[in-house]
Amino acid sequence: MRFEDKVVVILGGNAGIGLAAARLFAAEGARLALTGRNAQTLAAAGAETGALIRVADIGDPAQSATVLGEIADAMGPIDVLFCNAGVGGFAPVADVTEAFWDTIHAVNLRGAFFALQQALPLMRDGGAIVVTGSIGSVAAVPGNVAYAAAKAGLRAVVRIVAKEMLPRRIRVNMISPGPTDTEIFKRDAPEAQIAVMRAMLSDVVPIGRMGEAGEVARAALFLASAEASFINGVDLYVDGGCLELR
Repeated sequence: MRFEDKVVVILGGNAGIGLAAARLFAAEGARLALTGRNAQTLAAAGAETGALIRVADIGDPAQSATVLGEIADAMGPIDVLFCNAGVGGFAPVADVTEAFWDTIHAVNLRGAFFALQQALPLMRDGGAIVVTGSIGSVAAVPGNVAYAAAKAGLRAVVRIVAKEMLPRRIRVNMISPGPTDTEIFKRDAPEAQIAVMRAMLSDVVPIGRMGEAGEVARAALFLASAEASFINGVDLYVDGGCLELR
């Protein structure tokens, strides 16, 4: 019950790592609020976890500001913010268009930054922020240039926000998943293609399999908890050894 009576807000809490984290936070007593773009999956997540839900697209800072204000009005100061919302997208350098680049960065970097900025005045001093990054920001993966650049920028944001929040004792950390079995890599793909992709991704992980959403979520809960009270500004790789054992 590390989060008993703590107000925990998950941006992008309706699927994948965000939903796995929502289940874990709820089980540990958190007063939970979730946001997401998909009203149907968000409603299901809210019903399962007992969370307050608000539909919002993190790519639109005005929507983030509105829902964060509503959550704080309804629940009080935020103790933990888990900024998990994001979108994927792969294209080789020659095929990257301005529209494709802007779509990825509007959510993964610009939207995430302004959501963090808007949440800070609503947070309790001594709180914690966890942001979902990616090992793609470090690994040179062909076809990943737009996504990797956005997540690398977000890593810089996390470090600077952590430094600026030192007077308020708000810790700011990042988790960077490796290949993880979530909806983001399976969306709109046939089952046969998913199986091939899962086998390919498993082959690049030293421990021989993809990660599970719950495994990444547990790392987020650790960084958000008092157990990580002396950890600040880190980028924790949750990747089965992809970066360090290759």
